[in-house]
Amino acid sequence: MQVGIIVDVEPGIHGGIATALRSLITALGKLEGPETYVLIVENQRQVDWLSPLAANQRFEMRPASSGNPVRDVLRGVKKVANKALGRDGRVGWPEVPISDGWLESLGLDVLHQPTQGFIYCAIPTVYNPHDLQHLHYPQFFDLSDLTWRETIYRAACRTSHAIIVNSQWIKDDVVAQFAVNPDKVQIIPEAAPTQLLADVSNEDKAATRAKYTLPERYIFYPNNTWPHKNHLRLFEAMAWLRDEKGVTVPLVSTGARHEPSRETLDARVRELGLENQVQFLGFVSNEELRAIYQMARCLVVPSLFEANSLPIFEAWAEGIPVASSNVTALPEQVGDAGLLFDPMDPRDMAGVIERLFTDDALCADLIAKGKVRLSDFDFLRTARANRATYRRAAGRRLDAEDAALLAHDWMRYPVRD
Repeated sequence: MQVGIIVDVEPGIHGGIATALRSLITALGKLEGPETYVLIVENQRQVDWLSPLAANQRFEMRPASSGNPVRDVLRGVKKVANKALGRDGRVGWPEVPISDGWLESLGLDVLHQPTQGFIYCAIPTVYNPHDLQHLHYPQFFDLSDLTWRETIYRAACRTSHAIIVNSQWIKDDVVAQFAVNPDKVQIIPEAAPTQLLADVSNEDKAATRAKYTLPERYIFYPNNTWPHKNHLRLFEAMAWLRDEKGVTVPLVSTGARHEPSRETLDARVRELGLENQVQFLGFVSNEELRAIYQMARCLVVPSLFEANSLPIFEAWAEGIPVASSNVTALPEQVGDAGLLFDPMDPRDMAGVIERLFTDDALCADLIAKGKVRLSDFDFLRTARANRATYRRAAGRRLDAEDAALLAHDWMRYPVRD
C-alpha cells in the first residue's frame, strides 16, 4: 500500500506541528510492513530537513500548479457572487484547492494531510485539524485567517475518510462544531519527540549554558509567542512573585518570536521590569533543546488552548517537573504527573511556580510520576495507530493489533503493568 503524506511545514516557522510531523515520519520509517510512504514536499529545504529517509520512504517534489478547469469554474462563480453582493472584485472568500491530477498520478492508496492545509482529491484522505482554536479565541486571528480556517477545516473534516485528533477534548469539539460522525474521528495521542533524538552529555549542557548565558536555575517555556500561548500572564506571575513574595524566577523561552505579538511582549517585559529575568532564545538545535530541558528547574505551560502539549511530553522525557494550564485537553494529558493552574489568573500561576521553584521534595515526586506517565506514550505506537488509520481509510483489512490500537484511547486510559 502506498501512503502519501503532504509536507507543507518547515522547522523554524511552524513550531510544534513541524516537530510532530517529523517525529511521525521518523517513527513510520521504523515500522515493518508492506506500506511505502511517499513524502510530498514543496522545496529542497523540506528534503534536507527530513533526510535521510528509511527504506520504506521516498520523496516526491510537488510541481507548480498546472491549472485546473474545475477550480477556474469555481473562481468564475465566486466572481459573479462577489459582484452580486457588491464586493470589490479582489475580495472573496477562501477556496478549497482542488487537485489537478498530479496527486492521483502517484498511484496512492491513501493520502494523509497532517498539517491543517487541505486539497480535494480522488484519493481516500486522512486529515488532522489539530484544534479549532479559532472558534474559541477568534480575537487571536485576523479576518483572513478566520475565514481560511473555517472554510478549510470544515470542508476537510466533512469530506475526509478519517480525522485524526490527539485527545478526547478535541474530538468532542470537532464533532460538536462540524457535525461529523464520531466514528470518523480517531484519537491518537502523540509522544515526546526528544525520545527520537540523540542523547546529550554533560559537556553538551555546559556548552549550551555558556552559549546562551543561562542562569543556574530557571523555568522553561518552549513555544512560539502566539497570543494563545499566554506569555503575558506568565510575565505577570513572575513579577508578582518577585514583588509580593521576594522570589526571583528567571524564564528561558525558545521558539519563534511571533512578530505581531513581539512589540506587546517586549513592552510588557519592560513595564514589569523583567529585562533581567526573561530570555528569548529563538529556535535552537535539537541537542541544545534537550540540554536546556535537562538544566531547567521545571516546565511551565500557561497556554490557553492545546490539543496536547509536546513540551509536556518532552519535560517528562528529560526528567523535569511540569506545571500546566487546567484548560482544554491539558488536564487529560497531565493526569497526576504535574501541577495545574488557572491560566487566566497570574496569582494562581505564580503560586504553582513558587512551589516548584522552592520545594525539592515536590519536584522529585513529580519527576517520578512524570516517568510513569511518559511510559503511557510512545511515538512508535503513535505511528502504528496512524498506519492502522491509513489502512482503514484505504479499505484494507485490519489485523488484531490495528483494531486494538484504534479501539483504545491510551491518553485517558493508560494500560500499565
